[in-house]
Amino acid sequence: MTTTPRGIVVAVNPSAAFGKGGAVGAKVVSALRAAGLEVTALTEPSFDALVAATRRAIDRGTTALVVVGGDGMVNLGANLLAGSTIPLGIVPSGTGNDTARGLGIPLGDTDAAIAVLLDAIDRPPRVIDAVRAHAPGGTHRWFVGVLAAGFDAVVNERANLMRWPRGRSRYTLALLRELAVLRPRHYRLVLDGVEMETEAMLVSVGNNTSLGGGMLVTPNALLDDGLLDVLVVQPLSRLAFLRIFPRVFTGTHLTDPRVAVYRVRTIAIHSEGLVAYADGERIGPLPLEIEVVPGALRVLAP
Repeated sequence: MTTTPRGIVVAVNPSAAFGKGGAVGAKVVSALRAAGLEVTALTEPSFDALVAATRRAIDRGTTALVVVGGDGMVNLGANLLAGSTIPLGIVPSGTGNDTARGLGIPLGDTDAAIAVLLDAIDRPPRVIDAVRAHAPGGTHRWFVGVLAAGFDAVVNERANLMRWPRGRSRYTLALLRELAVLRPRHYRLVLDGVEMETEAMLVSVGNNTSLGGGMLVTPNALLDDGLLDVLVVQPLSRLAFLRIFPRVFTGTHLTDPRVAVYRVRTIAIHSEGLVAYADGERIGPLPLEIEVVPGALRVLAP
């Protein structure tokens, strides 16, 4: 099926928010059609199948891609659209929704999010940065939000395997479980060409402000400034870590002298035995070379 000049592809993650994504997707499709748009609606039984189907639909021609789900769906859209002129629309229905949060798209109110989308369709898209993570061997993945490369990534992996509790508290519980084996790790970082060796509890690379459903890991990051905020937390005892952690939800952890933020355009991260996550998705094992690409992504957002 070919699209008209007003054609839009809508990719829906039906398992988002523990099965509520399908109902949200149907509502989005109905609203877009009622607005006079021709919609190609895609729902597949697996994430990989949805990626393939969405890529085929985009190749046939579309004026926009709208994703319905959480940050994983935003990551899907970014990896298909970064560097192109096709804009990405987001109707959040996941558990984290950190990219939607950073873009000012309403959370927990599907009707309001759809209204924002419909308004944005008739205006020039917002242009934001996207981030490219290069793995050894030449492969790369895009992300929009925050890349976790340490204790935070271990917590993310555990949280993604959990089915209860829902929402932000799931990440809190996963963190408490991982505290039992908490230890600093050795990192070699290359920040805009300057090498640094350090012991750290975690390293996070932020293009956006938050991960895990509102944890303000890099609260001063901007989606359109052409820079990355690299958070490095020095070795801490379990007790000290527990004292700092609640402050992540308000972003006040940056005032602690054991927490540093570096603003860079590129960073290489080396550490043994760690896997990086970004936008809640498993990016791959370290090392990774990461670069921000200014203006790489167009979004239908306020």
